[in-house]
Amino acid sequence: MSVIRTPEPSEATGEVAALYAEDIEDLGYVPDYTRVMAVNPEAVRAFENLVRAIVSQLGKRRYELVTLAAAQALHSQHCRLAHGRKSLTIMDEDELVRIARDYHDADLSEAEVAMMHYAARVATDSVSLTDADTLRLRELGYTDREIVDITLAAAARSYYSRSIQALGAGVEVPPGLSERLRDALLVAPL
Repeated sequence: MSVIRTPEPSEATGEVAALYAEDIEDLGYVPDYTRVMAVNPEAVRAFENLVRAIVSQLGKRRYELVTLAAAQALHSQHCRLAHGRKSLTIMDEDELVRIARDYHDADLSEAEVAMMHYAARVATDSVSLTDADTLRLRELGYTDREIVDITLAAAARSYYSRSIQALGAGVEVPPGLSERLRDALLVAPL
């Protein structure tokens, strides 16, 4: 549990109560990461709007693949678990387990693997990226808009993951994850 003081769901008011209610409806509880981030509910809503703007063009599958790769590179168990659960709505568990264990060996397209590799680098070492990295994505068929959205998705994951890690949010396993998937998401190689 974080050292940040947060209200209990029964004590939350206003936009904090709304954020809590969304998680209770979806998960049955309020995760620690929501509690700490909801201390600034305007920032949470701004982040959600950014994600919607990215997903609207990039698509949910690509967004989730980028998010999983960036979260893995950032050692963010919170985000790997949360987005592993979200990814079950767009891919089956077997595919997701393979991706979580090693996306390089998960029967993804060359373009998807390159996108995930790029996302991991954006999240952890963006200063070392060169024009060649971006050109590789273009060679694989990504448009300039898609390259920008991939970059924004990875950078946004970095912002959120690093924030909840720095604030000491506890890692919680969301409902609906099998033990096999949970283990793949938590112990994936980097």
